[in-house]
Formats: sequence, C-alpha cells, structure tokens
Amino acid sequence: MLNLKNPNLYNNRELSWLQFNTRVLKQAQDTSLPLLERLKFLAIYGTNLDEFYMIRVAGLKKLFTAGIIVSGADKLTPLQQLREIREYLHQEQQVVEHCLAEILSKLENEGISIKSYDEVDQREKVQLKRFFYENIYPVIIPIAIDATHPFPHLNNLSFGLIVKLKDTEDEAIDRFGIIRVPRVLDRFIELHSGVYVPIESLVAKHVEDLFPGYKLQKYASFRVTRNADIAIEEEEADDFLEILEEGLKLRRKGEMVRLEMGSNSDEEIVNFINRHTNVYKDDIYKFHTFLNLSSLWQIVSNKDFAHLLLPPFKPKNLPPLDHNENIFSTLEKQDILLYHPYESFEPVVNLIQSAAKDPDVVSIKMTLYRSGTNSPIVQALMSASESGKQVTVMVELKARFDEENNLIWAKALEKAGAHVIYGIKGFKVHAKAALITRRKHGKLKQYAHIGTGNYNPSTAKIYTDISYLTSKDVVTNDLTRFFHFLTGFSKKGKLNELYMAPAQIKPKLLSLIQNETRKGADGQIIAKVNSLVDDDIIRALYKASMAGVKVDLIVRGICCLKPGVEGVSENIRVISILGKYLEHPRVFYFKNDATKVYISSADWMPRNLMRRIELLTAIKDEAAKDRILQILKLQCSDNELAHELQEDGSYIKISNDANTPKINNHKMLEDFVNKITKATKKESASSVQQLASRLFVES
Repeated sequence: MLNLKNPNLYNNRELSWLQFNTRVLKQAQDTSLPLLERLKFLAIYGTNLDEFYMIRVAGLKKLFTAGIIVSGADKLTPLQQLREIREYLHQEQQVVEHCLAEILSKLENEGISIKSYDEVDQREKVQLKRFFYENIYPVIIPIAIDATHPFPHLNNLSFGLIVKLKDTEDEAIDRFGIIRVPRVLDRFIELHSGVYVPIESLVAKHVEDLFPGYKLQKYASFRVTRNADIAIEEEEADDFLEILEEGLKLRRKGEMVRLEMGSNSDEEIVNFINRHTNVYKDDIYKFHTFLNLSSLWQIVSNKDFAHLLLPPFKPKNLPPLDHNENIFSTLEKQDILLYHPYESFEPVVNLIQSAAKDPDVVSIKMTLYRSGTNSPIVQALMSASESGKQVTVMVELKARFDEENNLIWAKALEKAGAHVIYGIKGFKVHAKAALITRRKHGKLKQYAHIGTGNYNPSTAKIYTDISYLTSKDVVTNDLTRFFHFLTGFSKKGKLNELYMAPAQIKPKLLSLIQNETRKGADGQIIAKVNSLVDDDIIRALYKASMAGVKVDLIVRGICCLKPGVEGVSENIRVISILGKYLEHPRVFYFKNDATKVYISSADWMPRNLMRRIELLTAIKDEAAKDRILQILKLQCSDNELAHELQEDGSYIKISNDANTPKINNHKMLEDFVNKITKATKKESASSVQQLASRLFVES
C-alpha cells in the first residue's frame, strides 16, 4: 500500500518559501514591466528576506540549539534546512546584484541615478556638505571601541559603518569605531529630482569630522538582523499589554542571525565586527551593491517618476453601491460581494462610519488584526463609543510586526470607552468580521461584514481580497455567538452556519475533500490560498487525486504538496500568481457540495487551522457564488502572471504562443470593472446589474 507519509511526497516549507521569493525576484527581472515596477519587486524581495531571517531562520537556529531533529513532513532536520537556505541565498545574491545593476543602468536613461559622493560634481559636493552638517551631523552616532568604550548593542536591522582609524599624533596607534546611522535618516539623499546619494557614501567623507584627531584608513557599511519572534508566556501574563510591550523591547535585542557587509569590507573589518557579533560565517553576506534592498521604496515612491510604474487603477463602486442609498437599506435587499482592489474598500469603511453616526445603531463589534496607521475605521469606532454606542473590539496584539501599532489603537479605543479584548489565551484571532446591531421598527436587526483580508484601507488597494456583506439572520446570529465566544468563556467554540477554527474548519475541509474523493472522476476542487502546509489536508488532496478528482490549486507562497507525482498527484495542478496586486484571498470551490463555494480567513497551515481563531463562510447567495467561481476559473486560465509548480519543487512561468490569447487576470479584471463603470452612465440599472454578474472572462 502506498505510504502517503513518505517524506519524498512533501516539499520543505522553508525551501518552498525561498522559491516564492525567487518568483518575486523574477518579477524584478521581467523586462516587459516598467522600470520602477521592477525596482519595487526588488524592494519587496528584500523586505521578505529580512522577515524570513528574523522569523524562520531564527526559529530553525533555536530548534537546532534545542536538539530538535525532525520538524516537518519532509523530515529535513533544522541543520539540513539551514545549510540549504544558506547555499540557496548565497547563489541567488549574485542574481539580485546583477538584476539591480541592470535596472539602475536603464533608470539612468530616465533621469534616475544612484551616485556615490565621488561621482557628483563640485557644486553638488558643496550641497552635500551643507546637507551633512544641517541634517546628519546632529543625529548621527560615532562610537569609539576600546577598553573604555565597549562594543555597543546593535538593534535589529541596525545600519551603519565600521571604520578603521589612525591616530594623527601617533601613527603606530590604530583604532576601530562604529558610526550608527539612525532610521530617522533617509537611506538615500536626493540631491535633486531623481539623483540619489547613499547616505553611507556621504558619512564616509566626514568620518574625520566625527572622530577629530584621527585619519580614516578604511570603512565598510554593515547591517544586522536579529531574531524578532516574540515569545510570550501567556500563562504568566497578568497584564498582557505590559508583557507585550516588554516583548517588543526584547525584539530589538534578540539573538543576531545575519550580518550584511558592504562592498568595501575586507577580512580585517569583517573579523573585527564578527568578534563582537558572533554571527555564523555562512550567515555573513557581502554585497557588491548598497545594503538594505527594502530602502528602494524611497526611490519607487518618487511621484515625479510615476510614469515608470504600471498605470494606477482607481477602485470602483459598482452597482448597487454606486448610489447614495443607505448601506443598511441596501443590505436588507440583497447580499453584496466585493472583490478588492478592483471594487473599492470604501463601502466597508462606509458601513462602520455609517454605523458610528446612525442614532438607531446600538452596538458595533469587530476584529482588528492589521488596521494600519491613521485608520478611518478605528476613528469611527472611537467616535461611536464616545457617542454612547456599545463598541466591542478584538484587537489582536500578537499580529506579527503590527504589535506596536495595535497597542496604540487598543489604548486609544479603551480611552474612548470601547470594550477592548486583547486576544484569546493560546490563540491568535485572525478572523475578519464585523457585526452591527441596529433598531428597526422596534426590533433589533443585524448587519455583517466577513472578509478574507484586514480592515486596512491602504493595503486593500494593493491586496486582492473578498468582502461579503449580508443581513441574513443565519449569518448574523452565528457572528453574535462568535463575538460572545471572544468576550466570554467557551469550551465548545462551535457555530451553526459559519465554521470556526480550531474546532471546525479543518474537519469541514477534510469532509469536503473526502466528498469529492467519493465522486471520483466527477469530483472537482479549486482552492486558492496563500500557503499550503498542513499534512492532513495534503494527504486528503493526494487521495482525491488518486481517485480521479481534478484539483486546481492557486497557492501564492509556500506549497508543501508535490503535484505530478505518478500514482499520487497526477490530477493536481498548482500555480502561483504574482503581479501588480498581492493575491491574498482564501477561496474554495467543491463541485459536489450543496453550497459549493466558501471564503475564509484561514490558510491551509497548521497554525491557521489549529492555533488561530479563524472563520470559514459558506457563500449561499447565487450571484456571489457565480462571481467567485468566475474569478477562480479566470485565475486558473492565467498565462501571463502564473508560475506552475513542478514535481521537483521548482516553478516554471507559464508561457503562451502567438496564437494563444493572453490572459492577465489583473488587467482583465481592471478592464471589466472599468467597463461596468462606463455602462452605469449610459444604461439602465437593471442592465448594468446584469452586466456586473456576467462572466469576468467576457471582458
């Protein structure tokens, strides 16, 4: 009998993630894209890699130190994974540097250049000198290192220069020092529109002003990465806010896991800094370009060169939300499905703002995971609370890298009088839901929003996500139970119409997959997730494939399932879509299920299915179901943005010949939404509604 637990049937999670980031890098290499669009993908690549080292590599190092041998279905040990990660990244670094050099070379023809201090003319050097003394000198931190000046603590992602100095009065004396460059300073100094000078290039020219009496011998830029995963012992947390605030301070001081060195670094300088930082030699990366790729956002966001990005798309309000009808009246007539960013997130913001102002609204309940800065939704919740409405907000303080922002919002909401919940012990609350209770004709009526993405209007313009708005009692009654579970105590944690992790979602998904498996060749599954890691789900999909079920998986990032394995997964196809927008929804279609279509906040990962509070929602509105299925089928047909996963874990970009119609689902959906918007000005409301419900692929 075939052993579906065979490690050869599984891709390693970390190596699969590296393949994902390589696909991001390939977008930067795509010469069909505008130049700043390509530079943007390099910035994303760098940001992703920072987080990967701070969390995943740091985690593997802890497992290795703890003596853990096996950590996944693929059975690779932490040490084996660390070795493969380092080899992979050291090889890819050359590709990154070549790609950046090529983009920067072409950008020079467009008026954008990055020049060192030595490359600018005399007039510009005078300008830079003035800039240094007015803007850098007062805040920069020169640090001598000797017997009386110990090596300083370097916070996570600290950036600066290591300098070797010679005493001008006694040339036999050499000294080392560090110049820390605070994050309040821009990574690049913009001399004039489009001309940038890396800050370390300017600082290096003024080292002798920072260390009077010493002559600069040599210098190198450096950047450090530390373990940034916050471990919180919730059993010991009497005051969760206080514990988390302490955790944020410790994040800056976690174990050092990576050291990046600039092109000027030689063996003496590397050895000097590493005597104090003690980074493993293979976690030291020497770059032949400037450090910190994520800083390229500064150049990408230069509005003077917006024409070097893909054309911006303004999200639209489609029928029935293109009129000024009261949002509550609209939801009483019909359910609404929104596909962001093609359709605007504003109706969701408007729902909360309208609830805050409406005198008939008695309560608002919401979950907040990543709400962003200057959030209009949080402002509306504070306003609602101050006006006397009952406001209950579940603010997930453990949302990684958003903890500090969420702490600020939690305190502000409490100050405004809202009831704030900080989380469920042992779980992250990752569900995205809002529930509004309103008086109507002497009775209470409820309205709900359930989403696959966060309540963040900024990311809603660049992430694809689904919003489902309804006033159906079966949904709102279940959301009432859901919020009661969050605020109170419950050992069951089960809902009737919705499904909640950790108790319900995984069993439901396995049941849905098994139902298709029983149908054999008549079965069909289409699933769209960010990551697929869970062993039980993968084995269930293998069994479905072996029974003849056609399985299409759209997995943006990590995929531990191997498609195309003879006798196991020949009926499974896996694609990853990368393009203008970040694919973020979790959406599922099961052909033989009575409901057929589901949306969720949960990825198919153990942490989502077993260690988080998540929601899975059956979509029963026929128009909404049809729309979701159209989107899934369109994405499965994409031959411009899609990469297909191979049996060996690599990805190949799907190509099309001259006779095959080009399908770029991002572009087609933009065009379709624009088409409907134009139609609203010419045609009747009913005909526009009919157009809006037609197949997306007709565009």
